[in-house]
Amino acid sequence: MTKIPHRPEDIFEPFTEDYRAAFGADLESIILYGSAARSEYVPKVSDINFMIMLSPEGMQRLAAAMPLVDRWSKARVATPLFLTQDYIFSSIDVFPIEFLNMKASYRLVWGKDVLKNLEFDKRLVRLQAEREIKAKLLHLRERFVETGGNAKKITQLISISLPAFFSIFQAVLFLNDQQPSTKMSELLAHASRASGLNTSLFETLAAVRNKTRKLKPGESLSLMETYLEEVHRLAMHIDSFIHR
Repeated sequence: MTKIPHRPEDIFEPFTEDYRAAFGADLESIILYGSAARSEYVPKVSDINFMIMLSPEGMQRLAAAMPLVDRWSKARVATPLFLTQDYIFSSIDVFPIEFLNMKASYRLVWGKDVLKNLEFDKRLVRLQAEREIKAKLLHLRERFVETGGNAKKITQLISISLPAFFSIFQAVLFLNDQQPSTKMSELLAHASRASGLNTSLFETLAAVRNKTRKLKPGESLSLMETYLEEVHRLAMHIDSFIHR
């Protein structure tokens, strides 16, 4: 019976055995990514994320993974990303930030290391980053107005919205020719400094999301307004790379 592991490594062997049994030679690699790969795994709290790379033939019988997805969900293994090598190589121009973040923190569990030699075009990273940050800014403003200034709703909005900016922060480091950060705390600090943002603000937002900081009465409104201002500044910072 699958149980929630104390460490992600505890399930590597049985997880791999299950997928090798299901797909045989059509299984090409298993890669761990996300918080578990960043040494930020918390048992019973964190999900465990895997990328499963299959051959084109293996992808045609994807239904073989159904019982495995159900079984391993009991160990808090999220539904894996099922990809082919051709899909990855043909998609880094469309989803460079997603693959950039995956490459920043991953562990090869089994098979070929398809992420190791991925290279990214700065123009495409900037374009996706600008598109996403500006879309998120519009959405954040809309959701903020809908809170009516309610502190509880603002706290929820911060908790829900903040993770979306972590992947963009990794893109900011890349655009500034800096090495990726493998821990979220470092990512916040490094990206904030690289883009000239208010580091302490994002540390406060992270503390609110992690429930280690409770907002005082009347504090939530001004914090959210500052949050919106800094996201706008981040959008302008990313936009500035078009002229470099």
